[in-house]
Amino acid sequence: MSTQRVFVARLAGCAVFDPSGDRLGKVRDVVVIYRADDSPRVVGLVVEIPGRRHVFVSIGRVTTIDTGQVITTGLINVRRFQQRGGEVRVLAELVGRTVTFTDGSGTAVIEDVAIERNRLGEWDIGQLFLRKPKTSASPFSKGPTAFAHWNDVHERQKPGESQSAEHLVASYADLRPADLANTLLDLPEERLLEVAEELPDDRLADALEEMPEEEQVHILEALGDERAADILDHMEPDDAADLLGQLPEERLEELLDLMEPEEAEDVRALLQYGPDTAGGLMTPEPIVLSADATVAEALALIRRHELHPALAASVFVTLPPYETPTGRLLGVVHFQRMLRYPPHERLGAIIDDGLEPVPANAPATEVARLLASYNLVSLPVVDGAHHLVGAVSIDDVLDYLLPDDWRSADDTGDTQTEAR
Repeated sequence: MSTQRVFVARLAGCAVFDPSGDRLGKVRDVVVIYRADDSPRVVGLVVEIPGRRHVFVSIGRVTTIDTGQVITTGLINVRRFQQRGGEVRVLAELVGRTVTFTDGSGTAVIEDVAIERNRLGEWDIGQLFLRKPKTSASPFSKGPTAFAHWNDVHERQKPGESQSAEHLVASYADLRPADLANTLLDLPEERLLEVAEELPDDRLADALEEMPEEEQVHILEALGDERAADILDHMEPDDAADLLGQLPEERLEELLDLMEPEEAEDVRALLQYGPDTAGGLMTPEPIVLSADATVAEALALIRRHELHPALAASVFVTLPPYETPTGRLLGVVHFQRMLRYPPHERLGAIIDDGLEPVPANAPATEVARLLASYNLVSLPVVDGAHHLVGAVSIDDVLDYLLPDDWRSADDTGDTQTEAR
């Protein structure tokens, strides 16, 4: 069998198939163990399967590895991956470390790692793709690159010690928030906090919104007051309110005082409602327009990429003022209805005034019943004077109805096999 070489950075994200061609998941990392007299040996892959759960696939169950696909025997263990002592994840821990050339020519940073299959069918680390220190003072320049074998360098850290979370953050750039959250939670705790420190505020905020509340609180407390307040500013107000609601009253007030006044005001408004009511589930930032606004103006607003799809489905028409709490709610215009009218049509002429809003103190079960009964993705929420105070969307209700551990609940699929 000829030697085969695959770079791990190119392998990440590749589809994993069984022998019949059915897709099982996608590669997220490669697991190796160190050896005293040779390069680290590959022991398996971290694979993301449906449900965004990461599992371990032993390298003995892998028949083919290419840059475009991985083929297994079809027999995998679907229990969540847990890293064992002595194991090192290539992308999560090895990439980004500083190494020293054994010939005394200086240092370099590992930017990628090639794994090779030898003539015995075993996989181990072969070449390293390295970046040397830059030689120019220009802020736009980069150091020269080089290839080296494992035995040509030695690490400046102890085996298993992480270096430079920046490279790991870069490898997560294309992950969706839910996938990023799941990937972060699979990291060792110390590494997770290092990566959280390096992530931009908006990316970390998006990831926190997809995590269980216990993990949210743990990460937030580790960040320090000012960074924590910045993260809360970037979160959706309802998610920030849910998170802060888990904290002691004194700590909650400290963080609210550090937040931007406008963001803190929205969160304070939500905290006055019970967590199992329409007010506690809603977002205070729906799209609100006057009856004189045109279809063209409404469509321009719902095109904003940062807007949540459920909130972009409808425009709420009210009397002034047009920021929550607004004037009296006049009705709702769904985007499909807008598409049936010319751009100059006034929203006041096409209002669906038959959709009844829910009071802010309505129980979550009643909100869920209304959404299901009328096939809606959002509902307006009003106060006692019929002023619009927010909108509750289907995803908020699902978060409430599903069990607390739904993000990490194990699937009991038919791919379960032997213990690792």
